[in-house]
Amino acid sequence: MGTQEQPCYTLIQGPADTEQPSEMQLKQDLENGDIPVKTAALKKVIQLILNGERLPGILMTVIRFVMPLEDHTIKKLLLVFWEIVPKTTPDGKLLQEMILVCDAYRKDLSHPNEFIRGSTLRFLCKLKEPELLEPLMPTIRTCLEHRHSYVRRNAVLAIFTIYKNFDFLIPDAPELISNFLEGEQDMSCKRNAFMMLIHADQERALTYLSTCIDQVNSFGDILQLVIVELIYKVCHANPGERARFIRCIYNLLNSNSPAVRYEAAGTLVTLSSAPTAIKAAANCYIELIVKESDNNVKLIVLDRLVALKDSPQQEKILQELAMDVLRILSTPDLEVRKKTLNLALELVTLRSVNEMVEVLKKEVGKTHNIVEHEDTGKYRQLLVRTLHTISMKFPEVAANVIPILMDFLSDNNELAATDVLVFVREAIQRFESHFMIMPEKLMPNWEVHQLPTRKLVLRSQIIERLLSALPTICSVTVQCHTLWILGEYASTAVEVLGVVSAVRGSLGELPIVEDEMRKAAGEASEEDGSGDRANQQQQQKVTADGTYASQSAFSTTTSSRKADDRPPLRKYLLEGNFYLGAVIANTLVKLAFRHTSLESDPSKQNSFCAEVMLVISSIVHLGKSGLPQKSMTDDDYDRMMLCLQVVSERTPSLASVFTEQCRSALSHMLTAKAEEEEALRRDRKASKVIEHVDDHIAFTHLTKGSDPSSTDDMFDLSMSMAVSGGKKEGIDLSTSKLSKVTQLTGFSDPVYAEAYVHINQYDIVLDVLIVNQTADTLQNCTLELATLGDLKLVEKPQPVVLAPHDFCNIKANVKVASTENGFIFGNIVYDVKGSTSDRNVVILNDIHVDIMDYIVPASCTDLEFRQMWLEFEWENKV
Repeated sequence: MGTQEQPCYTLIQGPADTEQPSEMQLKQDLENGDIPVKTAALKKVIQLILNGERLPGILMTVIRFVMPLEDHTIKKLLLVFWEIVPKTTPDGKLLQEMILVCDAYRKDLSHPNEFIRGSTLRFLCKLKEPELLEPLMPTIRTCLEHRHSYVRRNAVLAIFTIYKNFDFLIPDAPELISNFLEGEQDMSCKRNAFMMLIHADQERALTYLSTCIDQVNSFGDILQLVIVELIYKVCHANPGERARFIRCIYNLLNSNSPAVRYEAAGTLVTLSSAPTAIKAAANCYIELIVKESDNNVKLIVLDRLVALKDSPQQEKILQELAMDVLRILSTPDLEVRKKTLNLALELVTLRSVNEMVEVLKKEVGKTHNIVEHEDTGKYRQLLVRTLHTISMKFPEVAANVIPILMDFLSDNNELAATDVLVFVREAIQRFESHFMIMPEKLMPNWEVHQLPTRKLVLRSQIIERLLSALPTICSVTVQCHTLWILGEYASTAVEVLGVVSAVRGSLGELPIVEDEMRKAAGEASEEDGSGDRANQQQQQKVTADGTYASQSAFSTTTSSRKADDRPPLRKYLLEGNFYLGAVIANTLVKLAFRHTSLESDPSKQNSFCAEVMLVISSIVHLGKSGLPQKSMTDDDYDRMMLCLQVVSERTPSLASVFTEQCRSALSHMLTAKAEEEEALRRDRKASKVIEHVDDHIAFTHLTKGSDPSSTDDMFDLSMSMAVSGGKKEGIDLSTSKLSKVTQLTGFSDPVYAEAYVHINQYDIVLDVLIVNQTADTLQNCTLELATLGDLKLVEKPQPVVLAPHDFCNIKANVKVASTENGFIFGNIVYDVKGSTSDRNVVILNDIHVDIMDYIVPASCTDLEFRQMWLEFEWENKV
C-alpha cells in the first residue's frame, strides 16, 4: 500500500486573493515579531501545511522562538501545528526535534493553568506515535488526581485512547480507571471513566453498576445514557442478565433528561415484549412528544411510536392508549398533527371511538376560535377527513359527527367544505342500507320498530342543515355539491317544497332578466336625481372600437354596491357560472319527478312542474341576454333545454333515469372506491417483505437469546440509518457498487484510475482507486479535480507517493448546489525520480452527475396536486 500523507483534522479557510508568503519571510516573522505577528505567521504556516506545502525548515524555528511563549492563543495554535506537522522522516523514523516537543508536552501537562493541562491532554488523544507518548505516561497518571474536573476527565480520555491504540504503554489502565471511578464525584469524569470500562473491561463496568444500581436515578444524564447503552449490550449478549437490569431501565423512564427517557424506552422495547413494558415505553414516548418543544424531535419520537404498532401484539396494547395519543394534537405543527391523526385512526376501536369523536369535535371547535392562518384551514380539513374515516369505519357515530361538520359548509376553506359534502353524500347513501342490514350491531339500544324512524330523523336532519346553510355558502363548487345532495335525497313532500323554495329564494325575483332591467332602470333614475355630483365625477373612456364613452364613478360604485346585495345563486350566475345553472336544472327535474310520485292531485303536479320550468327558463334567458360577465356555454345550454323537455314530457323511462339510475351509479362508484382502497391496503401489506428467499434461517434455539429480535443491535441500526439516510432492504451492495464504478483512464495508461460514485442526497463522495502500472516510484501523485455546473469541490485531495505497481484510494467530496446536471473532470499529475521532463499528466474521463441520482420522488393526493398546480401556475408556464 502506498504511503499517504497524514490526514488533516482541522481546516482553516484563508483569503484567496492574498499573495502566499515565502518560507524565509515566515521564519523572520516567527523569530523577530511580537505576539500578534507571530500569531499571524503561525496561522499562515498551519494553512500552508494543510494545503500540501512542505516547509522542512520551519519546525526548528517554531521550537526555538514560538514554543517557549506563554500566550494562550499561541499555545492553542501550537496544538494544531503539532497535530498536522510531519513528525517522521521519509523512512518512518521519528524526527530528533520531536524530543524537544515531547519535553514541552511534559511541561504543559504540569502547568498550573487547568485549561492548558486539559487541552494538552485532549491533544494527546490524536497522537499516533508511541515514542512521543511513552515519556509522558507518569505525568498523565498524575493528572487523574488534579483538583479540577476539566483536567481529570480529559486525562481519562487520554488514557482510554492510549490504551486502545498502544495498550503496552499502560497495561493496568482498566484497574487504574476502576479505582478512579469509585472515588470520583464529578459526573462528567464518571461518565468518561465508565465509558472506558465498557469498551476496555466490561466486567469491571458491570461490577461497578451492580454496586450503585439503586442510585442510578441520582446520576447525571450523561452517565445515565452510558448506563443504558451498557445494559442494552449486556442483555442482548447474555439474555440471562435481563431480570437483573430491566428494573434499572424502568427507573430510567422517569429520568429528568428527555434523551435518557427516549433511549431507555427504546431499550426497554427491545429487551422485553411484555405488555407492561410496551405500555410504559409508549407512555414515555407520548410524554416526550407532548412536552418537547422542538418539532423535529417530536417527529422522530412519533415515528418510533408508529413503529411500535407494527407487531399485532403491540398494536393491541397501543389501542388502549389511543386517547393518550390524541394529546399530541396540542402541538401547533401541522406535520405532527397529521401523523398523530393517522396513528389514531389505526388505533381506534369500538370501545374508544365515542371518546375519540368527542375529542376531535373539541378540536374542530378550537379551529373556529383561533386566529385564521394557512395551517388552520389545512388542520380543519384533516379533522374533517379523520371524522369522515371514523364514521365510515363505525357508522353508529355518524349521527353525532354530521351536525358538527355541517358548520363547515359556510367556511371560507373550499376544500374543507367539499370534504364535508363528500362525507355527507357517502353517509346518506351507505348508512340507509347499513342500518337495514345490521341494526342489532349498530344500535343495540333501539327497538326494531324504531329503525326507520331513526333513519328518517338522521336524513331529515341532514336535509334541514343543508337547506339552512344554502344561503351562506361562499363557493360555487360547494353550492353545486349541496344542490346535488338536496335533489337526490329530499324524499318527503315538505322537503321537496323546501328545496324549491330555498332555490327560488337564492335566485331572487323571477324572471331574472326583467328584474335586473327593472333594478337597473331604478338605479338610473336615482342617478339622474343626484344631478350635478355625478356629472362632476364623469370621465371619458375609450371603448374597444375607438369611440368615446362617459362613465360616472358614482354610478359605478352604486352598481357594484347593489351587485353585492344580490342573492347568492343569482350573483354566481351573473358572474358567468352557468354550470351551476345546469346543476340547478338537474336538481329541479329530480324534485319534479319525486313530487309527482308523492302528490296525487294533477293540478298541483302541473303547478309544481310549471314553477320548475319557470326557474329553468329564467336561467336560460339570463344566459342568452348578455347581462352576465361570461356568456353561457353550449353544453350548459343543451343540458338546461333537455331538462325543460324532460319536465314537460315526464315519461316513466325518463323518471327512472333521474330518480333511480343516478343513485345506483353513486352506489357503484362508492363500492368501487372501497374495493380500490382495500386492494391498496392489501398491496401495502403484501409489499412489506418480511424475509427474503436467500436470507439465512435463524433458529431460535441456536441464537444467543430467546427473543429473535435480540440479534438486532438497536444502536448500530440507528447509526447506520443516520449515516445512510435510511434502511434499504433487498439491495445487493456488491451489485449496486459495481454499477456505480466509472473508469477514468485506460488500461494502457501509466496510471490506471477508476472511481466509485456514492450519492447521498446532496453530497457526492468519489472513492478513486489509483494504480501505478509502471516500474518507477511516482512522487507527488496528485488527483486534480474540477467541476462544471452547480457542483463544488469541498476539499483538495492530498498528494501521495506510489511505489512500483502499488495502489491507493483517494476520496474527494463534492457538494451539489442545485437540481441541475453537472460534470466532474480533471487529471492525475505525478513526478518520476530522475526524469528530466516536466510533470507527467494523465487526463481523466468525465464523470456525469445525473439529477435523477439525488432527486427523491414524493407522492401526494389528487386534491393536493390540483391545489399546488393552481398555486404555482404550472399550466400557464407550460
